[in-house]
Amino acid sequence: MNSITTPLLKLIRRQLHVIDIPLLLIVLLLSTIGFITLFSAGADFPWRISGQIRNFAVAGLVMLVFANIPPKFLEKISVPVFTFGVILLLLTLVVGVTVKGATRWLDFGIMRIQPSEIMKLGLPMMLAWYFSFRKETLGTVDWLIAGVILCIPVTLILKQPDLGTSILVSIAGLSVIFFAGLPWKWLATLGTLLIASLPVIWMLMHDYQKTRVLTLLDPTKDPLGSGFHIIQALIAIGSGGVWGKGWMQGTQAHLDFIPERTSDFLFAVYSEEFGLIGNALLLTLFFALVCRSAVIAVNAKRLYCRLLAGSIAIIFFTYTFVNIGMVSGILPVVGVPLPFMSYGGTALTILGMCTGILMSINADRKKK
Repeated sequence: MNSITTPLLKLIRRQLHVIDIPLLLIVLLLSTIGFITLFSAGADFPWRISGQIRNFAVAGLVMLVFANIPPKFLEKISVPVFTFGVILLLLTLVVGVTVKGATRWLDFGIMRIQPSEIMKLGLPMMLAWYFSFRKETLGTVDWLIAGVILCIPVTLILKQPDLGTSILVSIAGLSVIFFAGLPWKWLATLGTLLIASLPVIWMLMHDYQKTRVLTLLDPTKDPLGSGFHIIQALIAIGSGGVWGKGWMQGTQAHLDFIPERTSDFLFAVYSEEFGLIGNALLLTLFFALVCRSAVIAVNAKRLYCRLLAGSIAIIFFTYTFVNIGMVSGILPVVGVPLPFMSYGGTALTILGMCTGILMSINADRKKK
């Protein structure tokens, strides 16, 4: 009996050392709230409820696996992961599957993957590795090289086209460059160039992307077309009031007025059923998630870990801000899920990886 229990006890002790309890509790609370809301929103789609249970199981397993991977190993595989992701993005442009005018997927027969999702972690890992490698001799050339590394996957993702993912990948990469110590004069120059290039960017945008921006400015221009999503989401959020209508009692969701209510617009369902009080709780949890991630980044002992953990904190913040912003009508609709809540296997898996990496970095600090 002892021969069986001893390895088991060692495994349990190791996991207790690796798992960051505050981070795990925050993620579990968000996932529980998300599943409760999804259960209501997906009452007419039982396969999505069962599918989300599977997604949570996969994400949890991935989290545990990455929590047990030493940061030094992650640093070693950063370049291969980035290179592999770029190759997949190039293959997508050549032999990718086109759905609704966008070529974003590779079909391997038994499964279909979206290579751009890999870059949400692959790009920060690559940049964190580069700055860690060059930390003693950082100069102007290094910032230019970092810009090239950033532009390669972002350009390939924009060609699919996928504006939402390209924005998320850009922000994840830029956060690493910023945390690495990008001089303020470079920031000012980049900001000026971005503002000056807005007319060119507008001309290069696809018609559906321009429509999303114009719809944001005035969704009532096409209330039954492009503005339908935002208008119905705003009605749901407003009708929730202070206390909400109660779980499973949201009329906008159950009368099928909210499109994509189990994925991108799940926040509208939550707001209608749990009201202002529920939103305050949810925003507090997301704030705690970002803060805990930032604390792990600040306390990390190695530059690579600090940069990667910092970018993950920004990823959590960006996902949350963009999703709630687009559902609330202050940002264009770009198809970004709400972290740990929206239905989706790929997004949950990436978030599980991010959480596991944070735990690995924190455990590495405790060892030191």
